[in-house]
Amino acid sequence: MSATTAADDGDNRIFLRGKLAGPPLLRDLPSGDVLAVFRLTVARPPGEQVRVDSLECASTKPRVLRVLTRAAVGDTLEVDGSLRRRFWRAPTGPASRYSVDAASVRIKKADRRGGASPSRTPASA
Repeated sequence: MSATTAADDGDNRIFLRGKLAGPPLLRDLPSGDVLAVFRLTVARPPGEQVRVDSLECASTKPRVLRVLTRAAVGDTLEVDGSLRRRFWRAPTGPASRYSVDAASVRIKKADRRGGASPSRTPASA
């Protein structure tokens, strides 16, 4: 019997390159961490009826937050991370959705025609 590693069971790494769709939302968590939530618009391959996907990304990493405070709407970002399924209780029962847990973010191409600063929401939002 051979030993198995996590790599034998799969690999949950994501790389995305797309445009920042709107200003990041910053939320103060009860732990004292700041959560940044942002949407990335990613192009689909040519010929598909739907041309883009809008993907939610989130991170509590200070380095990611610093990059996001410099990014403007429309900038092309590169995001490395992993896919996470988030669960919560909705009025109609249990609910879930997927988001990208961003480990690192880099501004690949700045689009300085427009932009918006991150907005902060209360932890209860």
